[in-house]
Amino acid sequence: MDSLIILVPVALVLGLLGLGGFLWALRSGQYDDLDGAAARILFDDPPQSPTKGPSP
Repeated sequence: MDSLIILVPVALVLGLLGLGGFLWALRSGQYDDLDGAAARILFDDPPQSPTKGPSP
């Protein structure tokens, strides 16, 4: 029973740290575009125009 005096506050602190980390990630835009990077790999890049420079 004495261990609950330590374990309950530790669990509350860890829970608040997890909640704080989640809210920080939410506010910093970590969850803005979940499907964009996965779909972007499927599309080809537009063709690049050749650069003008000295020919070998």
